[in-house]
Amino acid sequence: MTTSLHACRLLAAISHTLLIVAALLATAQPAASAEECRTFARLELIFGGDDRGHPISSAAFSRFLAREVTPRFPDGLSLFEGQGQWHDAHGHRILESSRMVLIFYIPDAQSDEKIEAIRSAYKRQFHQQSVLRADGNTCISF
Repeated sequence: MTTSLHACRLLAAISHTLLIVAALLATAQPAASAEECRTFARLELIFGGDDRGHPISSAAFSRFLAREVTPRFPDGLSLFEGQGQWHDAHGHRILESSRMVLIFYIPDAQSDEKIEAIRSAYKRQFHQQSVLRADGNTCISF
């Protein structure tokens, strides 16, 4: 790997990390008052950006969002793009682009089923081993 390519990837990874930290800090701030605060479920889905060694285009990912995510969570979401890394079964570090979808929602009886359907569809369509899921609750005021 050339030094400039390595530097670009490192810069992209740092930028991605800072973007996620900024998003976390922005949502971690306490509400102005208890009356304004409402508890929502927080969902983060992190999608790998390569399909069998080829980048997943923004257009292909947008179609996936429109078909699989938006119908299940129509109230809105945020999309963050960056670089990620993971270790494969042989211990090799893999660097690839990634996308994080952040959704705040009011849970219902079908929430888990909808989330797992999104993850399954992405793994199937883009030949992924996994889609990272992180869940939590947070207090939000508008």
